[in-house]
Amino acid sequence: MKNIKIKLFAILAVISLTNASCGKDSIETVYYEQQDQMARPAINTVFVSAANKDQFNTTVPSMMSANFGTEFSSRLAALNPGYTTNALGQSATALTGLLVTDVLNVSTTGVTTFFDGTNVLTGRKLNDDVIDVELLLLFGGPTGASNATLTSDHVNANDKAFSTSFPYLATPW
Repeated sequence: MKNIKIKLFAILAVISLTNASCGKDSIETVYYEQQDQMARPAINTVFVSAANKDQFNTTVPSMMSANFGTEFSSRLAALNPGYTTNALGQSATALTGLLVTDVLNVSTTGVTTFFDGTNVLTGRKLNDDVIDVELLLLFGGPTGASNATLTSDHVNANDKAFSTSFPYLATPW
């Protein structure tokens, strides 16, 4: 027991000296503030009004549906008045319910993909064409073939190759 007390005292002394040598007399507290929701790119941009962006970006996911569900439903109806179901068989209510909660779902046991025709929102790989998937679900209708001019942004690859090592992102221009 005495040995533990001596070690603890030594650790505290080192921390104290380290802070003193850095000109600090106490441990600094850092606060972080959430600035943006971006699990599903473009959803916030398209479905949330400019007046509500800050509120949406700082709303916890569990409250998003209650706070923004009506706005999302109205926006979908304005964007695609003829919406019936999408390629996943989702009604407008089901789709907006899915989209309004801006979180990135992750499967820990299966395929990681935004959408590959079978697996849906089980994660996201860097090369997943997220915008095309979102456009397909919004405008593609039950088979994904409706409104062909609205179901793709026609950007089919990154402008630079992804790295094979962490952090895997391509170097900026």
